[in-house]
Amino acid sequence: MMHRVKLLGAVVGLALVGFGCETEEARGPAPEPSKASGPEKPNGAGLDDRTTGKETAQDSLLSPLESKHLRNLRQLTFAAENAEAYFSADGEKLIFQSSEGVECDQIFIMNRDGSDRHMVSDGAGKTTCSYFFPDGKRVLYATTRFFDADCPAPPDYQKYGYVWPIYKGYDIVVADADGSKVHRLTENESYDAEGTLDTPGERIVFTSDRDGDLEIYSMNADGSNVQRLTHSVGPDGGPFYSPDGTKIVFRAHVPEGAERDRYLELIREHLFVPTQLEICVMNADGSGRHEVTHNGKANFAPFWHPDGKRIIFASNMHDPNGRDFDLYMINEDGTGLERITDDPNFDGFPMFTRDGRYLVFASNRHNRAPHDTNVFIAEWVQ
Repeated sequence: MMHRVKLLGAVVGLALVGFGCETEEARGPAPEPSKASGPEKPNGAGLDDRTTGKETAQDSLLSPLESKHLRNLRQLTFAAENAEAYFSADGEKLIFQSSEGVECDQIFIMNRDGSDRHMVSDGAGKTTCSYFFPDGKRVLYATTRFFDADCPAPPDYQKYGYVWPIYKGYDIVVADADGSKVHRLTENESYDAEGTLDTPGERIVFTSDRDGDLEIYSMNADGSNVQRLTHSVGPDGGPFYSPDGTKIVFRAHVPEGAERDRYLELIREHLFVPTQLEICVMNADGSGRHEVTHNGKANFAPFWHPDGKRIIFASNMHDPNGRDFDLYMINEDGTGLERITDDPNFDGFPMFTRDGRYLVFASNRHNRAPHDTNVFIAEWVQ
């Protein structure tokens, strides 16, 4: 879900959508204003050009480190919380969730330059974790609207501390790209969300607590042939298929002892504390699971580079306080770790176009109000 950019317990989080698709607080950790909320009127060249719908370069916002792999940075949204923006197969459109102008997160589509932004969910309930089918004519997302048309109530943070809500009643649906012909693929009172598709659009991988724990499942694109892929106690989720469909990258943690007991206690309350997560990979059938990162920090929102060998993800590994997230790249075997962004604000939810030419991500950088999260796009430099 769209875990709006808060902090993950110790993590700065985006409390946006689903952990990558991340769950309800995925934008990072604890509820605290961004370190740099930015000036009321952006100083960068043409930052807010949405009246014309034109992309406007913001390379003045890129640090020397960021300029190694990113160029022609552009901001595509400018208010409220926007995150988990994912490309269509042709790279021309983005589907994402936003809280701008709505009571709680809804699904929107816009062109790659930020123009023609329009809502495709119906405004009822809360939505998260959207994705295009390869033909671009259909979309996938999760919604609570069949369980309750009202926005779900936030957790009692005074009682539980900083937690991510795992809202009951999220169902995965398929709809035409204009929002019509909504069809439910899952029908239960559990949390079914974080759904993404393989390259041909034949198989969906998603996260659910239907068996009493956050586990990863897959199913055919019509909702049939559901298979459970993970079986360890702990928050498995945020899955994406590799470009060839043979592997799945995801984030996970295996708690032990008292931490395990507390995790299960909170899961029964449909809550989760995301302070420690590692990036993992498994085969598409769930076999061959192995950790890619081993740093004990909050690593989440992984996505494959088009070469199928490297993984980009968000992490707070560099921040002793655990409150700042940046993007990193790593080989599947855990070697070659490289930092991609170093802005003092949250960066997360990265995705490449299929040709590797563009990278989209969500960030708190240069926002106009505390907690605003916006969508940015940049050309990728190899």
